[in-house]
Amino acid sequence: MPIIVGREIQEKGSISKLKRTVPIEQLRNIGIMAHIDAGKTTTTERILYYTGRSYKIGEVHDGLAVMDWMEQEKERGITITSAATTCTWGDHVINIIDTPGHVDFTIEVERSLRVLDGAVGVFCAVGGVQPQSETVWRQAERYRVPRIAFVNKMDRVGANFFGVIADLHNKLSANPVAVQIPIGQEESFAGVIDLIEMHAVTFDEESKGAQTQIVPIPEAYRELAEEYREKLIEAVSDVDDLIMETYLEGGEIDKSQIRLALKKGALSLKLTPVLCGSAFKNKGVQPLLDAIVSYLPSPREVGAVTGKDESGADQTRIPDDSESTAALAFKVMNDPYVGQLTFVRVYSGVLSVGDQVYNSSTGKKERIGRLVRMFADKREEVKEIFAGDIAAVIGLKNTITGQSLSDPGRPIILESMDFPEPVISIAIEPKTKGDQDKLGTALSRMSMEDPSFKVHTDKNTGDTLISGMGELHLEIIVDRIRREFGVEANVGRPQVAYTEAISREAQEEVKYAKQTGGHGQFAHVYLRIEPAENGSGLEFVDKVVGGVIPREYIPAVRKGVEEAMQMGPCAGYPVQDVRVTLYDGSYHEVDSSDLAFKIAGSMAMKGALKKAGPVMMEPVMDVEVVSPADYIGDIISDLSSRRGKVLGMDTRSDVRVIASQVPLAEMFGYATSLRSLSQGRATFTMQVSHYEPVPSSISEHVKESRGGQFYG
Repeated sequence: MPIIVGREIQEKGSISKLKRTVPIEQLRNIGIMAHIDAGKTTTTERILYYTGRSYKIGEVHDGLAVMDWMEQEKERGITITSAATTCTWGDHVINIIDTPGHVDFTIEVERSLRVLDGAVGVFCAVGGVQPQSETVWRQAERYRVPRIAFVNKMDRVGANFFGVIADLHNKLSANPVAVQIPIGQEESFAGVIDLIEMHAVTFDEESKGAQTQIVPIPEAYRELAEEYREKLIEAVSDVDDLIMETYLEGGEIDKSQIRLALKKGALSLKLTPVLCGSAFKNKGVQPLLDAIVSYLPSPREVGAVTGKDESGADQTRIPDDSESTAALAFKVMNDPYVGQLTFVRVYSGVLSVGDQVYNSSTGKKERIGRLVRMFADKREEVKEIFAGDIAAVIGLKNTITGQSLSDPGRPIILESMDFPEPVISIAIEPKTKGDQDKLGTALSRMSMEDPSFKVHTDKNTGDTLISGMGELHLEIIVDRIRREFGVEANVGRPQVAYTEAISREAQEEVKYAKQTGGHGQFAHVYLRIEPAENGSGLEFVDKVVGGVIPREYIPAVRKGVEEAMQMGPCAGYPVQDVRVTLYDGSYHEVDSSDLAFKIAGSMAMKGALKKAGPVMMEPVMDVEVVSPADYIGDIISDLSSRRGKVLGMDTRSDVRVIASQVPLAEMFGYATSLRSLSQGRATFTMQVSHYEPVPSSISEHVKESRGGQFYG
């Protein structure tokens, strides 16, 4: 019988009694995050098995993992969408979100971390800190999410626990603190040594690791355990003055004090507790669950959430059922049986079936139709969800990812999320006329679900283009359109999502005057544009003084500027990273209007862009290739031929790791090339690093392919 936070379930499928059965202090909202193939889903499957949530262990390679429920996940053996579930450990309830490791689905990690209170970073004992584990670690850093690290795959050839700890320190600038060390490694990995209790834990193979034995520390490991126990005490001394005093006086430090200090250090992001094990071999998962409960925070320990009201004034909400309701929609998903599911994190108050809530981001009211708690793709219906909880709402029609839901009488807008811009596009068209409308519906649903997926029409060719974070991302989208919506579609070759930027400052004055019968149109603007920081998009600065342009027309000028930036002067790609200053102009008492100022703003922006040294920009990827030493020469030569820059080479166990940066335009089909260069033995990962100007010879070719000039 499942135990559900905040309620008592009478029987499977029934609606629960309306009372909180587990105090908020005993609730944990955590994410499992890592590089692809580090073992996140396998670890989550073991957690579900040992907590009694599932009765058998599902394996990723068999396509039977509970958390990898999509057909595409089962076929490929990778996680594509973040799946949520709930389990209990002792008297605590843990909400878990298993996130993807592939860089194409980084948006899933981003939106999960936004609403989680803690995270478990899973690291491969052989690979150490890999490119995508760096990315997710930085994402967690940005949202100030406390973390613990789990060094997985200790049974693999080349496993090196202490090497991973060094990696955490050197590559992530973390302060890793081992709370366990392994007994053996590779084939001889037998268990772990608990450095707080100073005993060893082994895992019974017959019971699939469910039975654990506490045994004395083997003599061969006694000295190493003492050394790392000392390092643990030194680390917690830095965050706890009482432990520091006791340590300096040579006194005995209480175990509960060490645990409290580790939690304090984790919550303040000053240290990261590190554990180890082998999830696939069923070793080390129960101590990981103990660590989640001991070192990661409850919603109450995270504290009040801050936001703004509609006037822009600061607002706070404490995590309490009696507080006004504040919730954040962090994911929208289409369910074939119940329609649109909106995943929400309730920060304060209580959401009940039938409640009317206010979408503070759009200013519209919504009604809560049904509330369900998700267990991967299974649902259990509930009547209420309480402060600190994560669940899904059925029936919200106008709420998308990143929007805030609150009490209509006391609205709050919580900090929304930043979504990455797509880097790759393909043209798509239905195979038959009858599929035209169905394709439009499918693309609309998909773009609502996934903010990193965009749909637009190429004004030059009339093609429908879909854009995403990588080839696999778009491959999955097309596959889902076929399976879930029954639409057969033709797709074109992948294209790079180029952007445009400016290289110098420019100014433009436009006086737009049009006389028609009756009122005319008049607007007069002076714009100055200059390059802005990478990733800043549009910075619009209003420097108008003395009322030469009335305040009500300023937003119209900005709209015109935004419109002009959609199609740059080089090859019609969107313009990025520009600071635009509106500093002067004039108006007419009768003839000026929003439309006139929007047109004037657009014309001035187009003129200024032409003068500002426009350049085409292309995404450059961080590419990491892992290969046996025999093929290194050929691989480096191939990367150089793709306009790549090799940044360095490292030795990891018996393989070489090449770090490089290569333009995305040169990486199409690289997987096939790398296989042939290395007889199938090398692998690679890549993720967006930054944008760089496109060499003139290539930009000329792109312009020609897009039909030459865009602004006559």
